[in-house]
Amino acid sequence: MNATQNRATVHIRQWSADMATTVGTSSDFTKLIENFILLEHDAIAAYDETAKRLEEVARRAKVKDFRQDHLRHLQDLKELARRHGATVPGEGDMKEILTTGKVKLADMVGGDGAILKAMATNESDTISAYQNAVDNAAVPETEKELFRRGLSDEQRHKSWMDSEAAAA
Repeated sequence: MNATQNRATVHIRQWSADMATTVGTSSDFTKLIENFILLEHDAIAAYDETAKRLEEVARRAKVKDFRQDHLRHLQDLKELARRHGATVPGEGDMKEILTTGKVKLADMVGGDGAILKAMATNESDTISAYQNAVDNAAVPETEKELFRRGLSDEQRHKSWMDSEAAAA
């Protein structure tokens, strides 16, 4: 990685750190669900952007598999929203600009490795959100398994992205 790519990676990491997520911390369970639906819409948009930009076919295929996990999360969350009377947002929010923007910026300066590092920062935020929900007393114990599964998926995604970014 050249000096420009290193600087871009540092800026992407700092950008992510500055945008630490509060998703999963709400004491209002319906609001928490709504925020997770927004988060998943944003994640799907970032995966779409990543799949368009990765050069290596095998990496692109794996990212598309991970996108399917997010689509499943979204469906599970929509069902949870219906059961609990939460609003179901039809699209992401302003954070989508950040999640996709990191990927676009990384692509301009560093190819697959930088793109995957940018996505790993998105995954860090998503891991934090799911961990927040698992730890949140406002989430009924009967619903925590959905968030535990999401957390496990996100940890798996990040682990793969970290190892692939290092190999790129």
